[in-house]
Amino acid sequence: MPIFAAVDIGSNSVRLKVARLVRRRLQTLHEDREVTRLGEAVFRGGLLAPAAMAQTIKVLQRFHRAAQKHGADRVRVVATSALRDARNAHSFREWVRAATGWQVEVVTGLDEARLIHLAILSNSRLSPSPVLLMDLGGGSCELTVSRRGHIKETVSLPLGAVRLTREFLRHNPPKKKEMARMGRFIAEEVGRVAASIAAARAHRMIATSGTAAALSVNRRRAQGKRGSIVVSRRATAKMAAKLAKLTEAERQRLPGIGTKRAEIIVAGTTVFAEVMERCGLPGFRYSPLGLRDGLLAEMAAEHDRRTRSRRQIESDRRDALQALGARYQADAAHAQQVREHALELFGELRELHQLPAEYEEWLTAAAMLHEVGGYVNRAGRHRHTYYIIAHSELFGYTQGQRRLIAAIARYLGKSRPAPGDRALKVLPLGDREPVRRAVVLLRLAAALDQGRRGAVRRVRAKVKGSRVLLTLKSRRRSGADLEVWALEKERGYFREVFGRELAAALS
Repeated sequence: MPIFAAVDIGSNSVRLKVARLVRRRLQTLHEDREVTRLGEAVFRGGLLAPAAMAQTIKVLQRFHRAAQKHGADRVRVVATSALRDARNAHSFREWVRAATGWQVEVVTGLDEARLIHLAILSNSRLSPSPVLLMDLGGGSCELTVSRRGHIKETVSLPLGAVRLTREFLRHNPPKKKEMARMGRFIAEEVGRVAASIAAARAHRMIATSGTAAALSVNRRRAQGKRGSIVVSRRATAKMAAKLAKLTEAERQRLPGIGTKRAEIIVAGTTVFAEVMERCGLPGFRYSPLGLRDGLLAEMAAEHDRRTRSRRQIESDRRDALQALGARYQADAAHAQQVREHALELFGELRELHQLPAEYEEWLTAAAMLHEVGGYVNRAGRHRHTYYIIAHSELFGYTQGQRRLIAAIARYLGKSRPAPGDRALKVLPLGDREPVRRAVVLLRLAAALDQGRRGAVRRVRAKVKGSRVLLTLKSRRRSGADLEVWALEKERGYFREVFGRELAAALS
């Protein structure tokens, strides 16, 4: 039973969660959290403050000891808004690596939203009707519209509670003109996306993060209720107005609001009130799940393909590939044909290519996107394809995985992978040779739909000595002569990579 640990380095707090995977379900073993305000100085001067970095390092060392104590087989450490914005983020990441041995991943706001969506979908069921997920952290606010388990829209806004507090609120309690200035900024940011969210008809809202927890606890105690409740739009607006008139000490005494939360709750509550008002949402329900739960779900999915989170990740990835292909007007039918042939070849030639199992996914993703560069310019389209894939937001794929997919899709046409190519040099050493082999499979898969008419129904491979025979079953009376011709053009490169002679024939 594997044990995973997830660390979320946020702009306001640092969180740890350790869980064991038992019968495809995660069981929490340990949780820890501490407010370090890592992003506080970033939002004013663009740099992480030495004191905040040092405090965060101490917390991470404590987390490291806890992960070791519980025998974590794998640890993922991610950072969000503060490190996305800080000019000295690299120095902090190196400090973390020296102090703990951990590599820090800096996730985008959109990937942050995807992981929170994954956490909620992996641990609960949403209604078929559209739902708005809102996560308000220290540096940013992620809004995600989900329908039937699919992300329909997601945005990341610079409306974190720490960021807004440091930018606008200088007095205790804040002055009216400070609140007015902050209110205009929030309204402008929310206004950019409010129409599209309202158009999605998401009449339910699930909120995560400390601000949502504080508002939920406060409202539940005020009503004398237990368990989960809906915090209404009206109650949130009234609370925002009330909090703005109180001193920090007075806010601390309110139910659900502690010492650290009292400093930033005014800004956070104001954002909640504005989002619900502008997007026509009647209220929200709090969920304790967050980014760390999404990381755990992703690790569980990579360990066991039968988990519920694995199915959600595969769904997110399919959606992302189809959306990117559509954005760049790729031939969807051809891309699907190439994908299917790539899957066939991966299985049929497994003993020959000996690629790691995960390359099946990188190969098929490259098949879906191998023509997106043509949208920019037909000349040099494969170089454009590489750039688009490597630099696009592809839900469910890390930056390293995007680079792998981009490198596989890069070498069609006349180009061949060469050791000095940038597309290979940015990859880990252990992936460079597997990419060369995957490129061969993609070139063969593209050749199998050379005529773009789905002429080949099935392909079978037979490896015998120094010869590899591909037998094609045609689905058309006109046969697949064009596809056989295209395969024969790949004989030289196939021999260069695999040291075997390639032959193709119709059955």
